[in-house]
Amino acid sequence: MLTHLSIRDVVLIEALDLALHPGFTALTGETGAGKSILLDSLGLAMGERANAGLVRAGAGEARVTACFETPASHTVYTQLEEQGIPADKGEPLVLRRVISREGRSRAWINDQPVGLTLLRRIASALIEIQGQHEQMGLADASTHRGLLDAYGIKPTLLKKVAQAFTYWQDLRQSLANAQQALEDAAREEEWLRHTVSELSTLAPQPGEESQLAQQRHALQQAERRGEAVAAALSELTPRDRRSTGPAAALRAANRALLRLVPSTTPDNTPPETDGLAGRIAEALSALESAENALAEAESLLSRLMADTEANPRELEETEERLFALRTVARKHNVPVDDLAALLAQLTTRIHALDNGATELEGLRKATEDARLAYMEAARALTDARALAAKKMEQAVTAELKPIKLEKARFLAELQPLPPEQWSRCGMEQVTFLIAANPGQPPGPIAKVASGGELSRLMLALKLVLAGQSGIGTLIFDEIDAGVGGATAAAIGERLHRLALNVQVLAVTHSPQVAASADAHLRIGKQTRNGQTATHAIALAETERREEIARMLAGDTITDAARAAAASLLDPKK
Repeated sequence: MLTHLSIRDVVLIEALDLALHPGFTALTGETGAGKSILLDSLGLAMGERANAGLVRAGAGEARVTACFETPASHTVYTQLEEQGIPADKGEPLVLRRVISREGRSRAWINDQPVGLTLLRRIASALIEIQGQHEQMGLADASTHRGLLDAYGIKPTLLKKVAQAFTYWQDLRQSLANAQQALEDAAREEEWLRHTVSELSTLAPQPGEESQLAQQRHALQQAERRGEAVAAALSELTPRDRRSTGPAAALRAANRALLRLVPSTTPDNTPPETDGLAGRIAEALSALESAENALAEAESLLSRLMADTEANPRELEETEERLFALRTVARKHNVPVDDLAALLAQLTTRIHALDNGATELEGLRKATEDARLAYMEAARALTDARALAAKKMEQAVTAELKPIKLEKARFLAELQPLPPEQWSRCGMEQVTFLIAANPGQPPGPIAKVASGGELSRLMLALKLVLAGQSGIGTLIFDEIDAGVGGATAAAIGERLHRLALNVQVLAVTHSPQVAASADAHLRIGKQTRNGQTATHAIALAETERREEIARMLAGDTITDAARAAAASLLDPKK
């Protein structure tokens, strides 16, 4: 409900703060007092079109703030959350609009700047104005089906239809996807079979590229080590007989030195020496040690050669496998590790091609069964809506006669939709129609009824649909135009009854309507320092009786008018 309305510098309103309450509040005042300005100001907070002419003379900008109390379950909180606007569920919502003297407009929700589209969408879920020149809410045909459903359709039936439609559409999409996949596979059959054959022969494995690369590196390292050992060994044992290796050189050196060693004397006594023989002996010993070391080195190198001997064929096979995988991966523009997945995917497509006709036929039958199941549920919904429409028509018609619309005829028409427009909501559109006079064909509500008739028709509809739309505040602007007496009293009684479910504000010139209200605001003008400003006053019981007496008698209030006002306020007296 609307709890507070603050207006600054809008036309004749300099500063106005209204605290509003639940129930039915009447807004009265003399013609030109500013009641329409009050509604125009509220329209600004609701996102309606604005212009610089609304800014009060001498002011730089016009400002309007509307505060609403809303239950935590209301849909506006979800809408705000989707737009990133902070709003604690159940906490007040504050809508604010500022219009500059230059005509620039800015808007906020809970002090967060928003666009006018969002402001209008949020406001339309909170408050509805039924006026002489602009109708919203029930005049919008897109809301009629939902309102009829809320009025007379079991939620379980609506849920069943929605679920049947979703299941049917899911199968339809699956069928379309399967059909497309089969057509694609048929066009590529030759390529598919060739590629699957190629990949199956190659038989790629996940992670194989990394494994082969490591194996190739290890084999290359082993080959290089073997070559180094072989080169070292060849230096010790040259295969070319014409080359002299270190072993032959050591033996030759040993033979040469042995010729320098003197032989023994005839009597077997050592020959005389001058110390040369000792040094020769040392050299021969060194040559013998070198020859032994060389033999040991040759033995070690031979054993190392045997241990590090590479397998050229294994390296060749590893490289061939690695290069083959990479070539095929480049051909199909995928990483090597994805080749196995590609093979599985293409194999599935081949399988679908081989078995596609059978599977497609089964899917087609399931889709048709789902369509028939949806149609069965939707027809049950259509029948239920037809009964609910008749019930609604009777209920609305019962409310029309007391408010001077006894000749009007209300219809809730079910219009079948073509199959391409069937939805989760069923197979028909619902439209509320009105025939204002006998013999006149029914037409859309907003186009057939006149301003006053339309407002009263909206009142009748709101009474029948009380509490169904989620809107917490209804404003009626001069709903009593062109009527009086018993009709005005009937309108007041219905506004009071409607206010048991929603907050109702009514701008009225009818004393009967005003007397039916729970609260009363008088809109007036006053002039100070040559400036005229609109103000609003909450009336106490005595003031209220005076205001209703003024509405009955005009400028000169008589005792009879006061007595009549008292009678309207308390019919039991």
